[in-house]
Amino acid sequence: MRCRLLSLTLALAAPAASANSDWLSGIAAPDSAAIGAARRFEQSPYRGAGSGTDFLPLYLYEGERFYMHSYAAGAKFGELSSGRRFDLFLRYRFEGYPSDRVPESLAGMRPRESGIDAGFSAQAGGGWGIAYAELLHDISEISRGSELRFGYKYPFRRGRLWLQPQAMLGFRDANLNNYYYGVRPGEATPLRPAYSAGSGAMTQLGLYGAYRLTERWRLIGGVTWVRWPDVVALSPVVESRVQRGVTLGLMYDISPDHQAWPEHAPLIARAYYGASSDCNVTHIMRLVCTSTHTRDQTSIAALEVGRPFIERLNGWPLDFAGFVGLARHKEAGFQPDFYQINAYIKAYYYGFPWDSHVRTRVGLGIGLAYARRIPLMEVRDLADRGRPTSRLLNTFDPTVDVSVGDLLGARSLRDTYVGLGVAHRSGIFGSSRLLGNVSGGSNYIYGYVETTF
Repeated sequence: MRCRLLSLTLALAAPAASANSDWLSGIAAPDSAAIGAARRFEQSPYRGAGSGTDFLPLYLYEGERFYMHSYAAGAKFGELSSGRRFDLFLRYRFEGYPSDRVPESLAGMRPRESGIDAGFSAQAGGGWGIAYAELLHDISEISRGSELRFGYKYPFRRGRLWLQPQAMLGFRDANLNNYYYGVRPGEATPLRPAYSAGSGAMTQLGLYGAYRLTERWRLIGGVTWVRWPDVVALSPVVESRVQRGVTLGLMYDISPDHQAWPEHAPLIARAYYGASSDCNVTHIMRLVCTSTHTRDQTSIAALEVGRPFIERLNGWPLDFAGFVGLARHKEAGFQPDFYQINAYIKAYYYGFPWDSHVRTRVGLGIGLAYARRIPLMEVRDLADRGRPTSRLLNTFDPTVDVSVGDLLGARSLRDTYVGLGVAHRSGIFGSSRLLGNVSGGSNYIYGYVETTF
């Protein structure tokens, strides 16, 4: 059995671990998983917006050919061990108007939303560092803009400390710049003339780091300095062409301490169907409120697949697994039905006194859910409180189940479970820009079947 703990010192000595401008690509080692949280402190480029703080949930999975980070997911190609690598990915773009505190300079303007970019990147790496190029294009039909980036980074380590200085040059087209920093004729005022921003180049310098506190806990952080092009700096809604940011976070490694990723790891499949509920998720978990379809008849159905990460963490009856899946929102004619993509890490606890007779598990999944449309429940709930909505939200998945094999006395079905759960979407109390500063969400109480192959 060989140790495969997430080790930042090993991760950052390997150039293949970092292939583009996504700084979390350098934090996670190959074949690893981690969860955590970070706080971003960033100076806004918009006039009068000042500086703000932002909560960033951290969900990391770094597989041999696939990865998922808090704001990105991608596939890797090429000879990873040689330092030559190609990535195809989707990534959230952290640009747009502040939705929680709109400055006077933007009053009356149509909000500029954050988008989702599809990207392709290529890198070459060695002892001299890592050089990369990436092309991004908005596929969320928000800005319809594109950007070409060239960058260089040099990761190195000193004991428990890892540091990575980075420099990047980005060529942004007119669609991208004008969407976020232009002023449309219908938005013009005597103090805010109409303005069309053309294409231009931005530069970014950054320093990212991580410190191994214990075998599993990591302190992470970074500082960035961005200089916007003249076409952005001259906009009447832009206050400064220089933007600074600081990120601090804490991350917990949930990679296994033996046989990290077996070649023939079991496949977990789960299917569920549920009904909308206006109950609070904590009240549902405590069985204080379990009513469904109280204000509408919407429902959800999903199919998910997963792989186990850890069995019996530190010898405890605690397992971890990762899941991805596709859910279908059925909106009962209020709006067209639509799909949602789920990606999350889930913990299972099964140390109950009766485990040898009927295995009972309590599970908790935490991750992200991206919906093609805003579910009716969220539209109604957030409109009542005058809050924004977001297609990307945090997902919270508490469950309880029992073994079908134990119930029926069939040993072949012991790894098949039936249970109840809650499909919850929320914005973590409006604290995260990644989640659209949403305060609120939706709940669906569902029944499910889960089995392992």
